[in-house]
Amino acid sequence: MHPPPLLAPSILAGDHANLRDAMQQVENAGASWIHIDIMDGHFVPNLTFGSQTVADLRPHSNLFFDTHLMLANPADYIEAFAKAGANLISIHIEPDYPIFETLHRIRELSCQCGIVLNPPTKVDDILPFLPHVDLALVMTVNPGFGGQSFMADQLPKVEVIAGERKKQGLDFRLEVDGGVGPTNWQSCRDAGADTFVAGTSFFKSENPGGFLQTVES
Repeated sequence: MHPPPLLAPSILAGDHANLRDAMQQVENAGASWIHIDIMDGHFVPNLTFGSQTVADLRPHSNLFFDTHLMLANPADYIEAFAKAGANLISIHIEPDYPIFETLHRIRELSCQCGIVLNPPTKVDDILPFLPHVDLALVMTVNPGFGGQSFMADQLPKVEVIAGERKKQGLDFRLEVDGGVGPTNWQSCRDAGADTFVAGTSFFKSENPGGFLQTVES
């Protein structure tokens, strides 16, 4: 059985001069999650936020902080983000580091854990980690910048992961991130996704609350 559908607006698309206000927009729309992209300028070609940003936002919101580490060495930073107030910490399978141990450590730090794969990565590479996570994330753009076009050719990966979830009787959330909006979220849902990261399509929408209600109804 799928978890109930959930929209996780990405603060990356909010006003970086007033992230607290961007977070308030997410709350006002009725969302319960917010997606926070952490980029290091090495694993992906952009710099965004650090653990101090998460720590500064945490006292001002009860939103679930879905924290996505796009870092070359995520294992070195999970303690900092857990301490800062992340509720879920997702890590990529592409860098060379002890992934299983890092997932276990995230759980030890009382956070949920997630695993992520990029568009060029084979879906088979993520399958061994599925029994050990609370969330699996399929990137539907090449990460690094917001506002990119949705890559529909990534949906078969979602289908494979959803099939494995059902086959193994697992209950992790299945998230898509990148170019997701009103015109394609349903195709993601049909493929098996239940959690939808929306950046530009949420913050630039004339009715972000309506978009959220459509997804979560």
